[in-house]
Amino acid sequence: MEGFYKMYIIVGLGNPEREHQATRHNIGWDAITRLSDDFNITLNSRKHKAICGSGMIEGEKVLLAQPLTYMNLSGLCVRELVDYYKISLDQLIVIYDDINLEPGQLRIRKKGSAGGQKGMKSIIEQLGTDEFARIRIGIGDKPPGWDLADYVLSRFTSEEQPVIREALKNAADACRLIISSGIDAAMNKYNKKM
Repeated sequence: MEGFYKMYIIVGLGNPEREHQATRHNIGWDAITRLSDDFNITLNSRKHKAICGSGMIEGEKVLLAQPLTYMNLSGLCVRELVDYYKISLDQLIVIYDDINLEPGQLRIRKKGSAGGQKGMKSIIEQLGTDEFARIRIGIGDKPPGWDLADYVLSRFTSEEQPVIREALKNAADACRLIISSGIDAAMNKYNKKM
């Protein structure tokens, strides 16, 4: 780890406007709020194009970040965070929504393509690599006849909400596991069909 600062940066993707809060596309932001609650980390500073909070998880320093860029410019924020804190990319965790997974299903990976998610595409372009941890949270596929943009900016139904609350709890726990035991432990626990 010579030359790198020992700290984890956990970024949850979303859009910053009030009308986007609690929408499907903002589940990454919501996961950061859940981490903030679970680990008593106050999100109280605006820097590096994000709302940030620093604290400890499992004895390790952690910076939580909700980008204030639009989703498709998320890479600008992540690049700034990585450069400023001089972290190794194995200390970066990105949480975001995935329409290809059932609502509430988690999929954790060490690397991989953006899979059509514009925020991830921006991050991969800015970092010049796809080799960093990501936690995808399923938001379900759009119903027939829906426009994709309208769907991802819609809110979860009352039936989906308990599943989504559980998913956010699991995403926070997956971050804890990655930090305490490594990403394989988190993958083994959460990469299973629900």
